[in-house]
Amino acid sequence: MEVQNALRIVMLGKYGSGISSLANTILGENYFEINSLSDSETRFSQSKTKSVQGRVLTLIDSSGLFLPGRSEEDVKASRLRCMIECAPGPHAFLIVLKVEKFTEQEEDIITQICKLFSEDALKYAAVVFTKGDQLPEGMKISKFVDDSKALSELVRKCGGRCHVFDNKYWKQTQQDEYRSNQFQVAELLKSIDQIVKMHSGGYYTNNRLQEVESEIQTAQEQIRESSENMVEEDIREQAKRRFFERSLECRQRLSSMFRWVMRLVVPGLLAIVVGVIGSKLKKFLYERIYDPWNEH
Repeated sequence: MEVQNALRIVMLGKYGSGISSLANTILGENYFEINSLSDSETRFSQSKTKSVQGRVLTLIDSSGLFLPGRSEEDVKASRLRCMIECAPGPHAFLIVLKVEKFTEQEEDIITQICKLFSEDALKYAAVVFTKGDQLPEGMKISKFVDDSKALSELVRKCGGRCHVFDNKYWKQTQQDEYRSNQFQVAELLKSIDQIVKMHSGGYYTNNRLQEVESEIQTAQEQIRESSENMVEEDIREQAKRRFFERSLECRQRLSSMFRWVMRLVVPGLLAIVVGVIGSKLKKFLYERIYDPWNEH
């Protein structure tokens, strides 16, 4: 399987929206663990490549990317890992939401997605709903979207592409073909094909993603020189891991150095600033109050 030629699909959404389960549904196997954020490794984006209905897909599961309550350093590390997994850029974004009321919390996630990438990313996106069993009998997801002004606007920005799954109840073939994950996977793949065709086979990228890809390629060259008979897929994975670990180590060193400099320098600078201000103030008060011959 040619991993380097796979379609890179990054899945984004609020924690608990069913991203990992949806990834497993699309791939047809349970590759991604559900609710596994207790493991420090799985708090970050992970990827899996598999052939699905004649297409080689790399799904990037970013379940923990927008997890609330994380430290600033943890958030930065999570964002970097997402960038590494989808570098040099994703062919498509799947914005994952549940079939429920679209609240300010969901709107904030969309804002964060656009901030992390850009609003242009929506041109490469499809909106995918989970918990499809919550749809009223006979209703299609397009009607559910039409009932919400905010959702309608989001789907419009995503080229009108929206799909619905139910990772728990729609596994088996049902009388209603629409309420079948197998049917929905086929429809979703058509949307991904449409996105790729619309952009002439290209993918979304930006300066940051290009910088990350350059660093990964540099690491790949180093690994090739020192390792013989290593397949390209393993070289790529090792290069990604090496770059991520090196970046974290560099950030930790810079953070420690900054704290050390602040402890060492700030008291001295404060004393200098206070001394200068005090001297100026003393002179000003002397001239204004104690020097009656000074012309004001």
